[in-house]
Amino acid sequence: MSGSPGRGRKVVVFDYGFGNIRSAQRAVARTGAEVEITRDLDTALNADGLLVPGVGAFAACMNGLRQARGDWVVGRRLAGGRPVLGICVGMQILFARGIEHGVASEGLDEWPGTVGPLRADIVPHMGWNTVRPPADSRLFAGIAPGERFYFVHSYAVHDWELPAHHAAQSPAKVTWSTHGEPFVAAVENGPLWATQFHPEKSGDAGARLITNWIETL
Repeated sequence: MSGSPGRGRKVVVFDYGFGNIRSAQRAVARTGAEVEITRDLDTALNADGLLVPGVGAFAACMNGLRQARGDWVVGRRLAGGRPVLGICVGMQILFARGIEHGVASEGLDEWPGTVGPLRADIVPHMGWNTVRPPADSRLFAGIAPGERFYFVHSYAVHDWELPAHHAAQSPAKVTWSTHGEPFVAAVENGPLWATQFHPEKSGDAGARLITNWIETL
């Protein structure tokens, strides 16, 4: 990767107790951006970009995010058109609700839809898989078709429910993958982007993807 596409940009990895924050920090730092791990609300609100990681259970992540007032930070940033990137469960909690073991939990409801169990012969979906981004994706710009990304999850969004135009944002660009059945692998929707896979663990393709996000800040 030539140059420092992130130079002069500040990114916060929001630390609410869930997620591979050190891996995310290193991945962003490689772009040349200044990156800080914090749960300080003013710092998170005013950074050029906010990265929301997440691992584990949907309900636990949502509880942790609310306790750290991360739900307020995400809402305020998006209301002002300021970029947010969710990763793994950090993507799932952006939807209206999650269902685990038959119990429904409320998400951030930035997008309608439900996170539910993967219906596949082997669960969790753990390892490398290809994705199908739209032709005009900015998130996957410069990434060759057929590149693989690293997934670790047992739940996913199977149906995209957002209307073509929603909350004055540009139409969403949805990337799909398949494990047993199709599921949402990534979304680009105005200032809100997210991936079900872990770009910080996805080698050169993941590094390119993070750089693409950094370059929009």
